[in-house]
Formats: sequence, C-alpha cells, structure tokens
Amino acid sequence: MTFEFATAARIAFGPGAVRQAGGAVAALGVRAALLVTGRAVERAAPVRADLAAQGISVTTFSVAGEPTISDARDGARAAAEAGAGAVVAFGGGSAVDAGKAIAALAANDGDPLDYLEVVGAGRPLARPSLPFVAIPTTAGTGSEVTRNAVLAVPEARVKASLRSPFMLPHLAIVDPDLLAPLPRAVIASSGLDALSQVIEPFVSARANPLTDALAREAIRRSPSALRAAYRDGLVGSDDGVAAVRADLAVTSVCGGLCLANAGLGAVHGFAAPAGGMLGAAHGALCAAFLPAVMSANLRALRARAPGHPAVGRFHEIATLVTGAPPGDVTAEDGIAAIADLCRALGIPGLARQGLDATQVESLVAKAKVASSMRGNPVSLTDAELIGIVERAL
Repeated sequence: MTFEFATAARIAFGPGAVRQAGGAVAALGVRAALLVTGRAVERAAPVRADLAAQGISVTTFSVAGEPTISDARDGARAAAEAGAGAVVAFGGGSAVDAGKAIAALAANDGDPLDYLEVVGAGRPLARPSLPFVAIPTTAGTGSEVTRNAVLAVPEARVKASLRSPFMLPHLAIVDPDLLAPLPRAVIASSGLDALSQVIEPFVSARANPLTDALAREAIRRSPSALRAAYRDGLVGSDDGVAAVRADLAVTSVCGGLCLANAGLGAVHGFAAPAGGMLGAAHGALCAAFLPAVMSANLRALRARAPGHPAVGRFHEIATLVTGAPPGDVTAEDGIAAIADLCRALGIPGLARQGLDATQVESLVAKAKVASSMRGNPVSLTDAELIGIVERAL
C-alpha cells in the first residue's frame, strides 16, 4: 500500500470561522494583501474590513466568472503592483481557483501557459506561492484544500489545471453560514459537484484508507442535505438549517481532500473539456455525467474485472445514499437513487447545456486525454465513452 495525503496547512471549520481571516493574515507579518472575489464584490466587505483593521493594505481583484488564463495574468500583475505579501480568496470555486493561481504566479516568473497542463508547457513551479487563504462561499469544488487551480483557455476551448504542491493553501476557512444566500441552482450544481468528488475517489484506482473514510462520511451526508437545501433554502438560524449547511460544507471539504489524494475519474474527465466547449457550469456538467459514468463503469468492471474492489464499492455507495441495509439494495439501486437526486434538483441534460450530436466525438477525444481519466477504476472503450455522452444528453 502506497499513498500520500496532502492538504491545506490548516483548516478552520465552523459557524463564524470567517472572523479568523484578519488575524490569520496579520500573523503572517504581511503589510499588504490581494483580496480575490467573485462578481459580488460587496459580499467580501466584512473580510476586507477585518484585514484593514489589522493594519493590512487591501487591494481587491474581482473575477467575473470561471477564471481564465487572462484573469490569472491580470491578478498576478495586480498583486505585484500592490506589493501583496499574501492572497486571500473569498467566493465560490472560481474565486478560490483564481486566487490560488494568482498566488502561485505572483511568486514565479513567466506566463500561466508555462506551467499549465494539457495545453501549456507543464513546467513545475520553481518557488512556493505567496501565502494563500481560501474562504469558500459555496459548497462544491473543495478547492480550498487542493493543490491545483482550473483555468479556462478560451482560444483552445478547454479548461486545464495549474498544479503544484506549492499551491496548497496556507489556511482554509470554511464557514457554513456563508452558504446561506445561495440560490437553488447553485445549491444543486455545486452540491452535486461535491457529491461526485467523493464518489469518484471512492471507486478510484488510487483510493486509499484515508480518502475512503472521508468519502464514506460525505456520501452518507450529502443526498438528504441536498434535497433539504434545494427544497427549503439555507437561510435561517434554527438547528435543522444549520445542520444542513454544515453537511454541505463538510461534503465539499471531503471532496477536495479526496480528489487531491485519490484522484477522480470519467465524470471529471468529461466535465473539464465539456466546460471548455460549452461554457456551462462545471457542477451541472458533473451532475449530468455522474449516473451515466457510474453505470458504464459498473458494467465494464463486471465484464472485464469482476474481482475489482470497485465493484463492491458501488454496492456500498447504494447503502450510503439510500440508507437501506446492504442486503436490501443493489449497486444499480444506488445509481438510480443518484439519477433521481439529479432530477429532483433540476439538473438539465447535456443537450440543454448546449451539446449537440455533432460534438460527441470531439468531446470523447478530449476526455480521453484528460488527467482525471487516469483515476477511473477501469479503462473505458471509445464505444463506452460515446455511450456515456449519449445517455447524458
């Protein structure tokens, strides 16, 4: 058994944890920080005020959507001009990924394409990133505890990762109360992204005992919390709503920990190029692919590797997502339960997200070379990959 487990230097989790940001950055001894936000800059006002109260000069850099290599370039330039000694990201996965990339590029010479996977030179970073503090306001990507940042390359119509152990955050502040304003569509897409990021590592070729424990806990918590959040929203101070927020946030953190240390699979192998081709939300794409990929993997494993440990894992997933005793459900019941969850949360198929039949072969060709595919529990044939896309339409 060989594995490693790497994550943020520290994770601070709980209601009100966001109030630790100013003191944590001040403890680094920096005098200036770049605050990276999403489109809703005003939501980060309390963090900005907290940093300023510590005597830290703050420059704000906003990312309008999923980050591009241009955003990373511009952000690194802004950090340099501000003399920033640290980067703080407050927002969804896009803001956190942008902040992580900016912190890395601000400390290393060159262009994002020098270091980017797939469409770049893939050079390793030479120096550690600027100290990076991640404060997620959604519960989906788990980027606050991972070593990579996904950047869109519009001219190539793909998304690719900037990846290095130097990019692990100095501190992840996960405050479930920050999830309260999320609209239903974001709850659904981000939550199903998080669920896919614990299911895929659980059946991954690189699964290990530490990620297994985290995945089991998150798979158990996620479906009921997602249904409740989508039905009732996340605003409120009663214990029930607070517990739902915490379950969603825990699932997201576990997803980040699992994917960073056990890899992903065909769901994300498809979702990355599909996002570049369609411009659709990453979480909604993951959700559209998830049941189809699970079905294809289970069939392929039974046909070509019936003794593979992942076969039993699919049955275990069924017991976790349904809550039924092991003898009362099949692996197919678990896949059906996840498909039903996706429908209940209003996830559209790929056709409604912009994919047409003429793009299927191009998407499959790009997915085959995606880094996430290396973690899939079984190698899938071209026919099986095409079948996944057709079923997800």
